[in-house]
Amino acid sequence: VTSQRDAYYGCNFLRQRLVLSTLSGKRVKIRNIRSRDDEPGLRDFEASFIRLLDKVTNGSRIEINQTGTALFYQPGLLCGGSVEHECNVQRSIGYYLEALIMLAPFMKNPLKAILKGVTNDPIDPSVDLLKATAVPLMKMFGINGEGLEIKVVKRGIAPRGGGEVHFSCPVCRALKPVLLTDPGKIKRIRGTAYSVRVSPQMANRIVDSARSILNKFIPDIYIYTDHMKGASSGKSPGFGLTLVAETVNGTLLSAELASTPQGQGDPVLPEELGKNCAKLLLEEIYRGGCVDSNNQSLALLYMTLDQQDVSKTLLGPLSPYTIEFLRHIRDFFQIMFKIETQKADEDEQKGGDKVLMTCVGVGYSNISKSHK
Repeated sequence: VTSQRDAYYGCNFLRQRLVLSTLSGKRVKIRNIRSRDDEPGLRDFEASFIRLLDKVTNGSRIEINQTGTALFYQPGLLCGGSVEHECNVQRSIGYYLEALIMLAPFMKNPLKAILKGVTNDPIDPSVDLLKATAVPLMKMFGINGEGLEIKVVKRGIAPRGGGEVHFSCPVCRALKPVLLTDPGKIKRIRGTAYSVRVSPQMANRIVDSARSILNKFIPDIYIYTDHMKGASSGKSPGFGLTLVAETVNGTLLSAELASTPQGQGDPVLPEELGKNCAKLLLEEIYRGGCVDSNNQSLALLYMTLDQQDVSKTLLGPLSPYTIEFLRHIRDFFQIMFKIETQKADEDEQKGGDKVLMTCVGVGYSNISKSHK
Protein backbone atom coordinates (compact mmCIF):
# COMPACT_ATOMS: atom_id res chain seq x y z
CA VAL A 1 0.00 0.00 0.00
CA THR A 2 1.40 3.39 -0.95
CA SER A 3 1.33 6.20 1.57
CA GLN A 4 -1.55 7.94 -0.22
CA ARG A 5 -4.21 5.33 -0.76
CA ASP A 6 -6.00 5.46 -4.08
CA ALA A 7 -9.39 4.71 -2.65
CA TYR A 8 -11.05 3.71 0.56
CA TYR A 9 -13.86 1.21 0.77
CA GLY A 10 -17.01 1.20 2.84
CA CYS A 11 -19.01 3.65 4.90
CA ASN A 12 -17.02 3.46 8.14
CA PHE A 13 -14.96 6.42 9.32
CA LEU A 14 -16.36 8.71 6.63
CA ARG A 15 -15.95 11.76 8.86
CA GLN A 16 -12.31 11.00 9.65
CA ARG A 17 -11.45 10.65 5.99
CA LEU A 18 -13.17 13.82 4.88
CA VAL A 19 -11.79 15.91 7.77
CA LEU A 20 -8.20 14.72 7.23
CA SER A 21 -8.59 15.18 3.50
CA THR A 22 -9.73 18.78 4.04
CA LEU A 23 -6.80 19.55 6.36
CA SER A 24 -4.13 17.88 4.24
CA GLY A 25 -5.56 19.10 0.92
CA LYS A 26 -5.36 15.57 -0.51
CA ARG A 27 -8.34 14.37 -2.45
CA VAL A 28 -10.07 11.21 -1.41
CA LYS A 29 -12.17 8.56 -3.15
CA ILE A 30 -14.47 6.27 -1.24
CA ARG A 31 -16.08 3.32 -3.00
CA ASN A 32 -18.54 0.56 -2.11
CA ILE A 33 -20.47 2.65 0.41
CA ARG A 34 -23.02 0.12 1.69
CA SER A 35 -23.13 -1.34 -1.80
CA ARG A 36 -24.60 -4.65 -0.61
CA ASP A 37 -27.22 -3.05 1.60
CA ASP A 38 -30.96 -3.10 0.91
CA GLU A 39 -30.74 0.67 0.73
CA PRO A 40 -27.32 1.27 -0.80
CA GLY A 41 -25.32 4.46 -0.64
CA LEU A 42 -24.86 7.38 1.70
CA ARG A 43 -27.36 7.90 4.49
CA ASP A 44 -29.10 11.24 4.94
CA PHE A 45 -26.95 12.19 7.94
CA GLU A 46 -23.77 11.60 5.92
CA ALA A 47 -25.07 13.71 3.05
CA SER A 48 -25.90 16.41 5.60
CA PHE A 49 -22.32 16.21 6.91
CA ILE A 50 -20.93 16.64 3.39
CA ARG A 51 -23.16 19.69 2.90
CA LEU A 52 -21.80 21.17 6.13
CA LEU A 53 -18.23 20.64 4.89
CA ASP A 54 -19.20 22.37 1.67
CA LYS A 55 -20.47 25.36 3.66
CA VAL A 56 -17.25 25.91 5.64
CA THR A 57 -14.93 25.42 2.65
CA ASN A 58 -14.56 27.35 -0.56
CA GLY A 59 -14.01 25.57 -3.85
CA SER A 60 -14.52 21.97 -2.71
CA ARG A 61 -15.46 19.55 -5.44
CA ILE A 62 -17.76 16.78 -4.36
CA GLU A 63 -18.96 14.08 -6.73
CA ILE A 64 -21.34 11.32 -5.72
CA ASN A 65 -22.55 8.68 -8.15
CA GLN A 66 -26.23 8.05 -8.74
CA THR A 67 -26.67 5.24 -6.24
CA GLY A 68 -24.62 7.10 -3.64
CA THR A 69 -22.16 4.22 -3.25
CA ALA A 70 -19.08 6.13 -4.45
CA LEU A 71 -17.81 9.52 -3.37
CA PHE A 72 -15.03 11.72 -4.69
CA TYR A 73 -13.94 14.70 -2.61
CA GLN A 74 -11.46 17.34 -3.69
CA PRO A 75 -11.05 19.68 -0.72
CA GLY A 76 -11.08 23.45 -1.06
CA LEU A 77 -9.83 26.13 1.32
CA LEU A 78 -11.35 26.43 4.77
CA CYS A 79 -13.07 29.77 4.76
CA GLY A 80 -15.13 29.72 7.97
CA GLY A 81 -17.26 32.75 8.76
CA SER A 82 -20.93 32.51 9.73
CA VAL A 83 -22.56 29.18 8.98
CA GLU A 84 -26.02 27.89 9.75
CA HIS A 85 -26.76 24.20 9.32
CA GLU A 86 -29.80 22.02 9.84
CA CYS A 87 -28.25 18.76 11.11
CA ASN A 88 -29.99 15.52 10.24
CA VAL A 89 -31.93 14.11 13.20
CA GLN A 90 -30.61 10.57 12.65
CA ARG A 91 -27.44 11.64 14.47
CA SER A 92 -26.90 14.28 17.11
CA ILE A 93 -25.25 17.66 16.65
CA GLY A 94 -22.20 16.17 18.40
CA TYR A 95 -21.51 14.11 15.26
CA TYR A 96 -21.18 17.33 13.23
CA LEU A 97 -19.62 19.42 15.98
CA GLU A 98 -16.73 16.99 16.57
CA ALA A 99 -15.61 17.46 12.98
CA LEU A 100 -16.05 21.23 13.15
CA ILE A 101 -13.89 21.36 16.27
CA MET A 102 -11.14 19.58 14.35
CA LEU A 103 -11.33 22.06 11.46
CA ALA A 104 -12.26 25.32 13.19
CA PRO A 105 -8.79 26.60 14.25
CA PHE A 106 -7.53 26.41 10.65
CA MET A 107 -10.17 28.57 8.98
CA LYS A 108 -9.58 31.81 7.13
CA ASN A 109 -12.12 33.71 9.25
CA PRO A 110 -13.23 32.89 12.78
CA LEU A 111 -16.03 30.33 12.63
CA LYS A 112 -19.47 31.16 13.98
CA ALA A 113 -21.69 28.16 13.48
CA ILE A 114 -25.35 27.71 14.35
CA LEU A 115 -26.27 24.02 14.34
CA LYS A 116 -29.87 22.86 14.69
CA GLY A 117 -31.09 19.36 15.41
CA VAL A 118 -30.67 16.78 18.17
CA THR A 119 -28.42 17.92 21.03
CA ASN A 120 -28.53 14.70 23.08
CA ASP A 121 -28.89 11.13 21.89
CA PRO A 122 -27.55 7.76 23.04
CA ILE A 123 -25.04 7.28 20.17
CA ASP A 124 -22.92 10.41 19.74
CA PRO A 125 -21.10 12.56 22.28
CA SER A 126 -23.54 15.23 23.40
CA VAL A 127 -22.98 18.94 23.10
CA ASP A 128 -22.62 19.18 26.90
CA LEU A 129 -19.79 16.67 26.84
CA LEU A 130 -17.90 18.49 24.09
CA LYS A 131 -18.40 21.78 25.90
CA ALA A 132 -16.98 20.32 29.12
CA THR A 133 -14.02 18.36 27.68
CA ALA A 134 -13.13 19.36 24.11
CA VAL A 135 -13.02 23.13 24.72
CA PRO A 136 -10.49 22.89 27.60
CA LEU A 137 -8.43 20.51 25.44
CA MET A 138 -8.34 23.09 22.64
CA LYS A 139 -7.09 25.67 25.13
CA MET A 140 -4.19 23.38 26.08
CA PHE A 141 -3.04 23.49 22.46
CA GLY A 142 -3.10 27.28 22.49
CA ILE A 143 -6.44 27.77 20.75
CA ASN A 144 -7.94 30.42 22.93
CA GLY A 145 -9.28 33.88 22.74
CA GLU A 146 -12.49 35.68 23.28
CA GLY A 147 -14.49 33.68 20.85
CA LEU A 148 -14.03 30.04 21.86
CA GLU A 149 -17.34 28.71 23.15
CA ILE A 150 -20.11 26.18 22.71
CA LYS A 151 -23.50 27.40 23.83
CA VAL A 152 -26.66 25.31 24.10
CA VAL A 153 -29.49 27.68 23.22
CA LYS A 154 -32.23 25.07 22.91
CA ARG A 155 -32.15 21.42 23.83
CA GLY A 156 -33.44 18.84 21.40
CA ILE A 157 -33.71 15.20 22.37
CA ALA A 158 -33.77 12.30 19.88
CA PRO A 159 -35.82 11.29 17.86
CA ARG A 160 -37.27 14.64 16.72
CA GLY A 161 -34.69 17.16 17.84
CA GLY A 162 -35.47 20.83 17.74
CA GLY A 163 -32.32 21.90 19.57
CA GLU A 164 -29.95 24.70 18.69
CA VAL A 165 -26.25 25.12 19.46
CA HIS A 166 -23.94 28.04 18.81
CA PHE A 167 -20.24 27.25 18.31
CA SER A 168 -17.68 29.96 17.80
CA CYS A 169 -13.93 29.53 17.50
CA PRO A 170 -11.08 31.95 16.75
CA VAL A 171 -8.50 31.15 14.08
CA CYS A 172 -5.10 29.98 15.17
CA ARG A 173 -1.81 30.64 13.39
CA ALA A 174 -0.09 27.51 14.69
CA LEU A 175 -0.72 25.08 17.52
CA LYS A 176 1.67 24.80 20.42
CA PRO A 177 3.18 21.43 21.35
CA VAL A 178 2.01 19.75 24.55
CA LEU A 179 3.48 17.46 27.17
CA LEU A 180 0.56 15.83 28.93
CA THR A 181 2.13 12.98 30.84
CA ASP A 182 0.82 13.21 34.40
CA PRO A 183 -2.96 13.16 34.76
CA GLY A 184 -2.87 13.68 38.55
CA LYS A 185 -5.46 12.77 41.17
CA ILE A 186 -9.16 13.55 40.85
CA LYS A 187 -10.17 16.61 42.87
CA ARG A 188 -13.77 17.25 41.90
CA ILE A 189 -16.70 15.97 39.89
CA ARG A 190 -19.12 18.25 38.07
CA GLY A 191 -22.08 17.37 35.92
CA THR A 192 -25.33 18.38 34.31
CA ALA A 193 -28.58 16.48 34.63
CA TYR A 194 -31.06 17.70 32.05
CA SER A 195 -34.73 16.98 31.55
CA VAL A 196 -37.04 18.32 28.87
CA ARG A 197 -40.76 17.77 28.40
CA VAL A 198 -40.85 15.48 31.45
CA SER A 199 -41.35 16.30 35.13
CA PRO A 200 -38.51 18.50 36.47
CA GLN A 201 -38.30 16.01 39.33
CA MET A 202 -36.58 13.56 36.93
CA ALA A 203 -33.36 15.55 36.99
CA ASN A 204 -33.30 15.54 40.80
CA ARG A 205 -33.83 11.78 40.87
CA ILE A 206 -30.89 11.32 38.48
CA VAL A 207 -28.67 13.52 40.66
CA ASP A 208 -29.54 11.65 43.87
CA SER A 209 -28.80 8.24 42.38
CA ALA A 210 -25.50 9.36 40.81
CA ARG A 211 -24.39 10.93 44.09
CA SER A 212 -25.23 7.74 46.00
CA ILE A 213 -22.37 6.03 44.14
CA LEU A 214 -19.87 8.88 43.75
CA ASN A 215 -20.12 10.20 47.32
CA LYS A 216 -18.24 7.12 48.53
CA PHE A 217 -15.13 8.37 46.74
CA ILE A 218 -15.06 12.15 46.87
CA PRO A 219 -17.08 14.85 48.67
CA ASP A 220 -16.68 17.64 46.11
CA ILE A 221 -19.51 16.77 43.73
CA TYR A 222 -21.85 19.28 42.17
CA ILE A 223 -24.36 18.28 39.53
CA TYR A 224 -26.41 21.06 37.97
CA THR A 225 -30.00 20.37 37.05
CA ASP A 226 -31.03 21.86 33.75
CA HIS A 227 -34.75 21.86 33.03
CA MET A 228 -35.60 23.74 29.86
CA LYS A 229 -39.18 24.86 29.34
CA GLY A 230 -41.32 26.05 26.46
CA ALA A 231 -39.78 26.78 23.09
CA SER A 232 -36.23 25.98 24.19
CA SER A 233 -37.09 22.38 25.12
CA GLY A 234 -37.20 20.93 21.62
CA LYS A 235 -39.76 18.52 20.25
CA SER A 236 -39.25 15.24 22.14
CA PRO A 237 -39.31 14.26 25.82
CA GLY A 238 -36.22 12.86 27.51
CA PHE A 239 -33.58 13.23 30.19
CA GLY A 240 -29.94 12.40 30.73
CA LEU A 241 -26.74 13.06 32.63
CA THR A 242 -23.23 14.23 31.77
CA LEU A 243 -20.47 13.80 34.37
CA VAL A 244 -16.97 15.25 34.26
CA ALA A 245 -14.18 14.46 36.72
CA GLU A 246 -11.41 17.02 37.00
CA THR A 247 -7.92 16.27 38.31
CA VAL A 248 -5.46 18.52 40.11
CA ASN A 249 -3.52 18.93 36.83
CA GLY A 250 -6.56 19.99 34.85
CA THR A 251 -7.23 16.69 33.08
CA LEU A 252 -10.92 16.13 32.39
CA LEU A 253 -12.48 12.66 32.16
CA SER A 254 -16.12 12.36 31.24
CA ALA A 255 -19.06 10.01 30.87
CA GLU A 256 -22.66 10.46 29.84
CA LEU A 257 -25.94 8.68 29.31
CA ALA A 258 -29.19 9.72 27.65
CA SER A 259 -32.64 8.19 28.10
CA THR A 260 -33.99 5.84 25.43
CA PRO A 261 -35.55 7.95 22.66
CA GLN A 262 -39.35 7.98 22.63
CA GLY A 263 -40.73 4.93 20.85
CA GLN A 264 -37.38 3.19 20.35
CA GLY A 265 -37.24 0.56 23.07
CA ASP A 266 -37.77 0.03 26.78
CA PRO A 267 -38.00 3.25 28.79
CA VAL A 268 -35.26 3.73 31.37
CA LEU A 269 -35.72 4.85 34.99
CA PRO A 270 -33.91 8.03 36.04
CA GLU A 271 -32.43 6.17 39.07
CA GLU A 272 -30.97 3.48 36.82
CA LEU A 273 -29.61 6.08 34.43
CA GLY A 274 -27.91 8.03 37.23
CA LYS A 275 -26.28 4.92 38.67
CA ASN A 276 -25.13 3.60 35.31
CA CYS A 277 -23.66 6.95 34.33
CA ALA A 278 -21.73 7.14 37.62
CA LYS A 279 -20.36 3.66 36.93
CA LEU A 280 -19.36 4.71 33.42
CA LEU A 281 -17.47 7.65 34.90
CA LEU A 282 -15.64 5.35 37.32
CA GLU A 283 -14.73 3.10 34.39
CA GLU A 284 -13.41 6.10 32.44
CA ILE A 285 -11.34 7.14 35.48
CA TYR A 286 -9.97 3.59 35.66
CA ARG A 287 -8.92 3.84 32.02
CA GLY A 288 -7.37 7.17 32.90
CA GLY A 289 -4.89 9.09 30.80
CA CYS A 290 -4.68 12.83 30.20
CA VAL A 291 -7.44 12.87 27.60
CA ASP A 292 -10.65 10.88 27.93
CA SER A 293 -11.61 8.26 25.37
CA ASN A 294 -14.07 10.55 23.56
CA ASN A 295 -11.40 13.10 22.69
CA GLN A 296 -8.43 10.82 21.96
CA SER A 297 -8.57 11.40 18.22
CA LEU A 298 -8.94 15.18 18.64
CA ALA A 299 -5.80 15.32 20.80
CA LEU A 300 -3.86 13.12 18.36
CA LEU A 301 -4.91 15.28 15.41
CA TYR A 302 -3.78 18.47 17.14
CA MET A 303 -0.47 16.77 18.02
CA THR A 304 0.00 15.85 14.37
CA LEU A 305 -0.65 19.42 13.22
CA ASP A 306 1.67 20.96 15.83
CA GLN A 307 4.78 22.99 15.14
CA GLN A 308 7.75 20.81 14.33
CA ASP A 309 8.39 19.89 17.90
CA VAL A 310 7.81 16.86 20.09
CA SER A 311 4.42 16.36 21.71
CA LYS A 312 3.68 13.66 24.25
CA THR A 313 0.32 12.60 25.64
CA LEU A 314 -0.54 9.82 28.03
CA LEU A 315 -3.78 8.09 27.04
CA GLY A 316 -5.82 5.25 28.44
CA PRO A 317 -6.35 2.17 26.23
CA LEU A 318 -6.91 3.30 22.63
CA SER A 319 -10.45 2.89 21.34
CA PRO A 320 -10.94 1.11 17.99
CA TYR A 321 -12.00 4.45 16.49
CA THR A 322 -8.73 6.04 17.60
CA ILE A 323 -6.68 3.17 16.18
CA GLU A 324 -8.32 3.64 12.80
CA PHE A 325 -7.72 7.38 13.12
CA LEU A 326 -3.98 6.75 13.59
CA ARG A 327 -3.96 4.73 10.36
CA HIS A 328 -5.65 7.59 8.56
CA ILE A 329 -3.17 10.12 9.96
CA ARG A 330 -0.41 7.94 8.52
CA ASP A 331 -2.16 7.94 5.13
CA PHE A 332 -2.81 11.67 4.94
CA PHE A 333 0.08 13.23 6.85
CA GLN A 334 2.70 10.44 6.84
CA ILE A 335 3.05 10.87 10.60
CA MET A 336 3.68 7.83 12.75
CA PHE A 337 3.32 7.96 16.49
CA LYS A 338 5.72 6.30 18.86
CA ILE A 339 3.52 4.20 21.10
CA GLU A 340 4.82 2.99 24.46
CA THR A 341 2.61 0.95 26.72
CA GLN A 342 2.93 1.56 30.43
CA LYS A 343 1.86 -1.35 32.58
CA ALA A 344 -0.13 -0.34 35.63
CA ASP A 345 1.27 -1.28 39.04
CA GLU A 346 -1.24 -3.09 41.20
CA ASP A 347 -0.05 -1.30 44.35
CA GLU A 348 -0.14 2.24 43.01
CA GLN A 349 -3.87 2.29 42.22
CA LYS A 350 -3.41 4.18 38.97
CA GLY A 351 -6.10 2.26 37.07
CA GLY A 352 -5.61 0.34 33.83
CA ASP A 353 -2.68 0.13 31.42
CA LYS A 354 -1.74 3.40 29.75
CA VAL A 355 -0.27 4.32 26.40
CA LEU A 356 2.26 7.11 25.94
CA MET A 357 1.90 8.63 22.48
CA THR A 358 4.79 10.67 21.08
CA CYS A 359 5.08 12.41 17.74
CA VAL A 360 6.73 15.33 16.00
CA GLY A 361 4.19 17.67 14.44
CA VAL A 362 4.14 18.40 10.71
CA GLY A 363 4.48 22.13 11.37
CA TYR A 364 1.06 22.82 9.90
CA SER A 365 0.54 26.55 9.83
CA ASN A 366 -2.76 28.10 8.97
CA ILE A 367 -2.17 29.26 5.41
CA SER A 368 -5.71 30.42 4.84
CA LYS A 369 -5.73 32.80 7.82
CA SER A 370 -6.33 36.32 6.53
CA HIS A 371 -3.52 38.80 7.21
CA LYS A 372 -4.71 42.03 8.69
